[in-house]
Amino acid sequence: MLLAIDIGNTNIVFGINDFEKWVRNWRIQTDALKTTDEYEVIFSSLLQMGEIDKSKISKVIFCTVVPTLESVFTEMLERLLQIKPVVLGPEIYPKLPVKVLNPNQIGADLVSNAAAAYSKFGDYTMVVDFGTALTFTTIGCDAEIVGVAIVPGLKTAMSSLAGNTAQLPYVHLAFPPSPLGDNTSHAIQAGIMFGYTGLADYMIEKTEQELNHKLNVVATGGLSFEISPQTQRIKNIDQLLTLDGLRIISGLI
Repeated sequence: MLLAIDIGNTNIVFGINDFEKWVRNWRIQTDALKTTDEYEVIFSSLLQMGEIDKSKISKVIFCTVVPTLESVFTEMLERLLQIKPVVLGPEIYPKLPVKVLNPNQIGADLVSNAAAAYSKFGDYTMVVDFGTALTFTTIGCDAEIVGVAIVPGLKTAMSSLAGNTAQLPYVHLAFPPSPLGDNTSHAIQAGIMFGYTGLADYMIEKTEQELNHKLNVVATGGLSFEISPQTQRIKNIDQLLTLDGLRIISGLI
């Protein structure tokens, strides 16, 4: 069995894959201050509750956008499973099915997303990742990652708005009854939820104009199920896309 881990700024998503099937997956909050011991307790407990036999895990791979947690997780996994994990990074990119033009300037999670998306949809595919940052990663022709666009994620925008204004509260991110907010909460929800829906569609349209080619589009990330159905262009949602990319990559190295 394979253990794949995606360490993001807000959440850590990880799962157990057996014969290309995700038999268990979990999502926990990222805490850059947690120690190796603390993460070992969390992972050990969740694997046990998930009825996963640790001795049957034969390979581990992870990607991280939190540099301080790379050594923490490497040590934790070696201790917990007696396996040295594979850490996705620039030295591995030449072995991948996608071409990474600027390996030191792209997040490993986006590379994993691209590898999975390319395997499912081929050339001219965009991954829209609704995470701490909202990212648009585009694969052009010949399996080449041609570019990325990044904006603050929905929760990041909400936190910034509430944290930098005197009278605007933090509200639950859900679609209000109308884009015409009739109270403060609905007004904020309208601006963020409908606004980001339009942002996603517009970015897809502008990228297609730049490439002069239609794109396959797949969404992933925590709020993908909220926003994607409201867009005109996002028809595919895969919340385990990053883990699938790690699974594919683990089979190539």
